[in-house]
Amino acid sequence: MKVSELALVQGMDDTRSALRRWNAAPLAAVGPWALGATAISVGLLASVWVISRASTPDATRYLLPGINTPASMHAVLHLLFRNSLVLALHAFACVAGFIAGSSLPMQAKHHHGWWRTVHEKAGPAAIAFVVVATTFSLCTQAYVLGSAASTIAAHFEIGRGMLILTLLPHALPELVALFLPLAAWMIASRRGAWDDLLAATAATTAIAVPLLVVAANLEIFVWPHLLRLASPVV
Repeated sequence: MKVSELALVQGMDDTRSALRRWNAAPLAAVGPWALGATAISVGLLASVWVISRASTPDATRYLLPGINTPASMHAVLHLLFRNSLVLALHAFACVAGFIAGSSLPMQAKHHHGWWRTVHEKAGPAAIAFVVVATTFSLCTQAYVLGSAASTIAAHFEIGRGMLILTLLPHALPELVALFLPLAAWMIASRRGAWDDLLAATAATTAIAVPLLVVAANLEIFVWPHLLRLASPVV
């Protein structure tokens, strides 16, 4: 058997073992991920509030489904598509963590010379890439959402804090869903449990998808009513 095939087989065995362990005690596995994802989400929402207060509102009218464009399933699907890209990026962090922390070191043991050095150095490089990519994702989301919040608050003549409150019913579950894979990666990296990350990718994605569907429907069909209640001009 080739070294790469051996690593893949070992990875599948580790994944099945982790899934069986988590299935026996699901709260013990999901609880820390949920807490971590919630902490990241609250931090992001706080950053959005700060950035929205520092941003200059755009004079261009902001189009929102249910307010000045139709609230439809097409809008829900468009939102799900955008969120799926973010979820894919964060899920890739788990896969990259498995490759960097488990698969590559296993393969390195079976190589010699410069090729072994490549495998040994590739792991830390992959982890560094994950850190940079996820940091970029968080900063980009905070800036884009903060700028949008500033514009929406100005157009609907409500305070930034009130706008954040109207966002919470859909934004919090949406962000928690998106950050579950990232939280799993952070917990595994702290424990050195790189072998669990393929299983974590599957588990967190399976949990995140229905949460994103619910959050998208809340944003398209419920949030406009909350905005109308909060705004004196709608």
